[in-house]
Amino acid sequence: MGKRILFFLLTNVLVMTTIVIVWSIISRFTNFGGSFETGGPGLGIDYASLMVFSLLVGFTGAFISLAMSRWMAKKMMNVKVLDPNGPLTERERFVVEKVHRLSRAAGLMHMPEVGIYQSAEVNAFATGPSKKRSLVAVSSGLLDAMDDDAVEGVIAHEVAHISNGDMVTMTLLQGVVNTFVVFLSRVAAIIVSRFVRSELQWIVQFAAIIVFQILFSILGSIVVSAFSRYREYHADRGGADLAGRDKMAHALRSLKAYLDRTKLNDGTDDSAVQTMKISGRGGVMKLFSTHPDLDDRIARLEQR
Repeated sequence: MGKRILFFLLTNVLVMTTIVIVWSIISRFTNFGGSFETGGPGLGIDYASLMVFSLLVGFTGAFISLAMSRWMAKKMMNVKVLDPNGPLTERERFVVEKVHRLSRAAGLMHMPEVGIYQSAEVNAFATGPSKKRSLVAVSSGLLDAMDDDAVEGVIAHEVAHISNGDMVTMTLLQGVVNTFVVFLSRVAAIIVSRFVRSELQWIVQFAAIIVFQILFSILGSIVVSAFSRYREYHADRGGADLAGRDKMAHALRSLKAYLDRTKLNDGTDDSAVQTMKISGRGGVMKLFSTHPDLDDRIARLEQR
């Protein structure tokens, strides 16, 4: 899921920045869009109009990002989509059959696209704008490193994300975060522009909007990451319901064992171990982690 969130957040930032740049240029050289400065008392900002604008831009950006998520993932990771009716290797056939079987068990009416991408990283992700247009992709590194039961547990976890509608839920949350990002970045940019000469105010405000929007987006990702960590526990439980608790727990333990072997070999965290985002980061960086600690996930699963 780490890849899924990364693609979504990256696309969201790019889409939001593009919307704001286009809007700023249009409002500068036409009467459309206008200014949110009223010249009244206080900061002289039309907060009501700015909030409506922020809501429109925030949720538009989030849903455009959602619509692009599957396409973006396939392009960035060079995913080979597997045709279930075409010629497949034994390993490819295994992945397709597992995804389809687990999807049917989850009650999905439309089978997700299934893909494999060439990478040494041990990774899998699910993405897509809806349950009807979803994708489950696994890395070649995962297939090489994990046995069949562990792979099935990983796939069950990803199918659970689709069944739970996590991408849509994440989009709604991102829309709220985007709204505050747009609103606060505009207010901050207006304040900053008041400290320069009038002839420079527009360009300073324009640049400040972009800078503050990126800054607030990074801070907003802390909220999105916290929600993502919460949803991971649900996906673990969903994966256990689909594949069996033993296979789900085996998948998590296999990933933990792989990570421990890597640390033992070179004394560092293996950046290629990405499945369900194993992370040993602490401190401030832990706030940006999209997945909980792996030991905690195993413990919670065993308590069911």
